[in-house]
Amino acid sequence: MDIEYQRCSRCVLDTTVSDIWFDDAGVCKYCHIHDEMDRLHPLENMEKDLKRIVNRIKRDGRDKTYDCIVGVSGGRDSIHTLYMARQLGLRPLAVYFDNGWNTDIAVSNIRKATDLLRVDLRRVKADREEVIDLQRAFLKASVPDADIPTVYAIHSVLYETAAKEGVRYILNGHSFRTEGTSPISWTYMDSRYIKSVHNKFGSGVVRSFKFMTLWYLLYCVFIKRIREVRLLEYVDYNKKKVDEDLALDLGWVYYGGYHHKNLYTKFFQSFLLPNKFNIDKRKTELSALVRSGQLTREDAIDQLEAGAYEYDRSVVMYAVSKLGWKLEEWETIFYRAPRSHKDFRTYLPLIRLLRLPIWIACKLRILPYILYLKYAS
Repeated sequence: MDIEYQRCSRCVLDTTVSDIWFDDAGVCKYCHIHDEMDRLHPLENMEKDLKRIVNRIKRDGRDKTYDCIVGVSGGRDSIHTLYMARQLGLRPLAVYFDNGWNTDIAVSNIRKATDLLRVDLRRVKADREEVIDLQRAFLKASVPDADIPTVYAIHSVLYETAAKEGVRYILNGHSFRTEGTSPISWTYMDSRYIKSVHNKFGSGVVRSFKFMTLWYLLYCVFIKRIREVRLLEYVDYNKKKVDEDLALDLGWVYYGGYHHKNLYTKFFQSFLLPNKFNIDKRKTELSALVRSGQLTREDAIDQLEAGAYEYDRSVVMYAVSKLGWKLEEWETIFYRAPRSHKDFRTYLPLIRLLRLPIWIACKLRILPYILYLKYAS
């Protein structure tokens, strides 16, 4: 039976999110997650909390060449995180995972920022065929998580670099106040899931970067004591002001859309998700801006109703060609019935079984609290 359409009374997420629920006031699950994160990181305590975490990073890294790792993509959030780290007196190592799809604008943003901030940059270049094989596998699987192999690879590279350098802190550029939390039915990620999809639909072996297993993650977290810090959660993060500051101080250039710094992500988010899965990721970001008071709900609705997520046909054709498919082959893949992470092996049942120890680890700041809210709660 079809579910009756409903839009959150506070943000713009709606029943196109299959795992959404609403309270009696019509407020959605992801607004409640935002409020919980707000309680954890209240703006009135941000200066005190930020000073505490920065002092801890400096203390724990005082005998090292670097006291933190920052993954950089050329986008607003990662470059601003790097900029903040330097302003706060930290000594970051910037790490760039090159999957072969980044735009010239993104690469230029990385180069200018690291040069002007005098930060060492380490580029990890993935094997082109391995990346393509992973991406093809997820597209063949017909799941809405087709960008996850790169996201997971970035996390893997950052943890591996931190472990090798003896650095205990990875600075993450995500902000729940401007990006929100991607619904689990839209974006699911764990190593068992990726291996399950790749084993069924892929053909190669990943060798150019470590494929982070659950056990390696636990080793990094509990033995190497590596912590992930979302630095932007400790500041009043305003996108418009950040864009102006980065452009003025670092020559940063905007790339035209949410995560469009990467051509595969641009193809995936602007074309594949809306047209195959009825997923419009603008809703996640717009909802976050509404909750944080940077946009009115009415303006967000107007933006969504003004037209569908626009895509560039030339980018679609470029992506299909780079993936090694003829147009007829791609159409066969595109029109396969949608599936989800539930159709493959994942760690989700184990995560939910261990929800209490995960909650304790999050409360002790061993793991990011959003992990519990999104996956275990």
